Amino acid sequence: MYLTLAYPTRFLSLNAHLPIFLVIKPATKFLFLGKKTMSTKTQPHAFAGNPLRASTSNTIPTTDESSFSSAFSTLKSILDSTQEGPWRSCNVKVLPFKRGKPLASSSVSPSSSVSGSSDGVPLWHLGWQSLLGCKDFLGSFEVKLSHELLVFLGKQKDVSYWAIDVSAMDSSVVVAQLKGFSFVELRTLMVATDWADTSAMGELAVAGHARALLEWHNLSRFCGYCGARNIPTDGGRRKQCVNESCKKKIYPRIDPVVIMLVIDKDNDRALLSRQSRFVPRMWSCIAGFIEPGESLEEAVRRETIEETGIEIGDVVYHSSQPWPVGPSSMPCQLMVGFFAYAKSFEIRVDKEELEDAQWHSREDVKKALASAEYKKAQRNAAFKVDQMCKGVEKGHSFSADFNVESGELAQMFVPGPFAIAHHLIAGWANGHNADMGPTTSNSVSNL
Repeated sequence: MYLTLAYPTRFLSLNAHLPIFLVIKPATKFLFLGKKTMSTKTQPHAFAGNPLRASTSNTIPTTDESSFSSAFSTLKSILDSTQEGPWRSCNVKVLPFKRGKPLASSSVSPSSSVSGSSDGVPLWHLGWQSLLGCKDFLGSFEVKLSHELLVFLGKQKDVSYWAIDVSAMDSSVVVAQLKGFSFVELRTLMVATDWADTSAMGELAVAGHARALLEWHNLSRFCGYCGARNIPTDGGRRKQCVNESCKKKIYPRIDPVVIMLVIDKDNDRALLSRQSRFVPRMWSCIAGFIEPGESLEEAVRRETIEETGIEIGDVVYHSSQPWPVGPSSMPCQLMVGFFAYAKSFEIRVDKEELEDAQWHSREDVKKALASAEYKKAQRNAAFKVDQMCKGVEKGHSFSADFNVESGELAQMFVPGPFAIAHHLIAGWANGHNADMGPTTSNSVSNL
């Protein structure tokens, strides 16, 4: 039995010229959109698939108000207790952050999917602390632990998870008290994560969610309407102005970005660009922020023609990815990915935005994907995190990790599998232009 629904283009299609038909067949795995096919089974990108938010059999989403109310009530009763017993027995874990860096630890596994040897590659883990440990830690700085300092992340298997910003604490004292741990850049943890390990990807997503909330708190200390102080509410998931005549509520900030692979279908090539801030030899997709009053597909067309002079026709949605590793002024970007089909082909680079933009053949892109040492980069980053947790300082250049096996410099490479740009580029190179992303894998937590 089939059910066919036809809707006006403006409601469902990102193709400005074709009507859209949705054909639904029982037990099927695909949605057929006109002549294009999109898989409905997708594995979350890096920073998506947060196990504390996903609706699985073992998880209560943070959007469940009863879950939050229960966790918050328990937390307050413990914080108000003068007895040590409740502090020791409570199922509460706290993740400290310092200047946007989560606390992490590292251990060596005897086997790893990225090592290919018996040596093992270090595995990083989030540095969760007990509530009592967090209290004692803050107490050493004469700071009293209160619920206003904590941000609720979620609840799972009767354990509630919170984050706290300790940026105001003296760095040397913090390091001395947290031996075996280190505050590590989230981007470094991202590269160090084995993207085939769903547990590690889950931890990365939790860290990204926490960083986005904490950085938003740092940016929203004062009311934008009256200038009075804002205070956290709902476990740090909201803020409210203290001015009785104002009391404006504000919510976490998200900055939407379109990112697109521009395709010359007739000549079987794709447009890749470079920014001056990129590591040497790296090429990626065009991207840009959405402007007020602009649709997603309009943003795709505007950004492409502004930065490269290329006119875009059809725009096809691919997938989206939260991106909490941008500048601290934008604590959580949402990358919305598209395939964009070119109508013109002469490149005129806006040097204010890009260093260069070039057409690349499918074969050249395939070679770049094949030669780049993504596993090597992940392995080296994992060892770097391990050294940091051991207190060993060592400089590191990620660009050197993308050399070919002979040690020679790869002529070009594209971002690794932790970025949506990689999946857009690899999807096109492998002939999966309409695919929505990687294959399905359930999120697994090992917090």
